[in-house]
Amino acid sequence: MCKCCFIGLILLLMPAVALAGSHKHVKHKHWSNKYDRHFKKNSKHYFGPGVDWHWFKAQGIAESGLNPKAKSKVGALGIMQIMPRTYQEIIKKQPNLGKIDEPRWNIAAAIYYNRQLYKRWKKKNISVDERLNFTFASYNAGFGRVLKARKKLRDSKKERPEAVNNWDKVSPFTPPETRHYIRRIDKLMQVKAN
Repeated sequence: MCKCCFIGLILLLMPAVALAGSHKHVKHKHWSNKYDRHFKKNSKHYFGPGVDWHWFKAQGIAESGLNPKAKSKVGALGIMQIMPRTYQEIIKKQPNLGKIDEPRWNIAAAIYYNRQLYKRWKKKNISVDERLNFTFASYNAGFGRVLKARKKLRDSKKERPEAVNNWDKVSPFTPPETRHYIRRIDKLMQVKAN
């Protein structure tokens, strides 16, 4: 492998390695090994080998408590609470996925969708450290709503322009449900003291 290709590969993998961190999940009734293989496999497939797959399992716990039969009042389905319309859009790009109500496909589709959101935030120059919060917020509230929250912060002129890239600064402008959702995922991923 030439030096340029090697450097390109390293740069490609940097976001996944940064996501790996030293996070360990906290004790929670849903932190069993149920569905771990699906979270591990799809995290590695869509985010790379260095990603800490627990982030996506924490998301699944926050979404449904890992209940494959969960259905929200707005129609979101399964462990990862995917809207059927969103699932149909994902299927167009990932035709190998099966039915939305099967845990392995529900998890795969959600992690694929997270990756698409993650890439969109990368284009907005959100740092690797902040990008997962923006990704999960977009998954919960919608990408456009989080963009509007950044605009509201910018328009408030209470912060420096670069504050729109900081989740803690943007979050007060997002729906309360989204703020709670991000806090719940973060709590599930608390770093344990070594």
